Amino acid sequence: MEMIMMSAIAEISRSGYYQWLKHADEPEPDYGDYLLVKAIFDKGKAKRGFRTVTMKLKENHTAMNHKKVRRIMSKYNLITKIRRRNPYKMNMKKSLGHRTFENILNREFRPVVPLKIFSTDITYIPFNHRFTYLSVVKDVCSGEAVAWNLGRTLEMDLVMDTIKTMDIYEHAMIHSDQGFHYTNPLYAERIRELGMVQSMSRKGNCIDNAPIESFFGHLKDEVDYRSATTFEELYAMIEEYMRYYNHERHQWKLKKMTPVEYRNHLLAE
Repeated sequence: MEMIMMSAIAEISRSGYYQWLKHADEPEPDYGDYLLVKAIFDKGKAKRGFRTVTMKLKENHTAMNHKKVRRIMSKYNLITKIRRRNPYKMNMKKSLGHRTFENILNREFRPVVPLKIFSTDITYIPFNHRFTYLSVVKDVCSGEAVAWNLGRTLEMDLVMDTIKTMDIYEHAMIHSDQGFHYTNPLYAERIRELGMVQSMSRKGNCIDNAPIESFFGHLKDEVDYRSATTFEELYAMIEEYMRYYNHERHQWKLKKMTPVEYRNHLLAE
């Protein structure tokens, strides 16, 4: 009698009710895959989009189509947090002798030859109530971080030490913003000595240096830097991330290869 009343209220047939009852205790078809996706999503602190989740699943030997991942994330309301812009980005005043350079790169972020065009910048890394500063040089083509340096201050040594091993990239271009370090005559002279060409973003236009900005965003999403208690501990975290990023972190736009794999792939063609 109860079943008849319920089916009448819901306006469904008796056979339809029994069919529903038969499968009522079964989990949803996507539930198992949802748990896998959610584990990757939660580990990334809700900052991973469907492409990154797909790649992480692959790294964990789980094959799942990116369209399915996107559908599951939408279905279960796994909304990716958008990274905020760096509030501590400083436009340091240039002194006498500093000069800017033409924007030769001009947002041509799709070069086909690796190790010919580099993007560089500095970002802050807060930990244990203090700041450190990370300088990185990234290959625009492969995404590989080819040089980096972590310092306690913003002295010129931060960038000068970063590029000290760049002598193997003669005739390459290195692009930066118009920050104090990159307009400094010491830096410009060293770039000339290395046989490289200097390029600069337009004033106040961070999109002109998007490749390195994107790299810093991923690093801050994926490294638990705030848990570091000493400079040495933070340095070890950054060092491990650089190794992971170059050799293990598969990327969608690199034909699902790691930066080093993609660089070798292009050089072998």
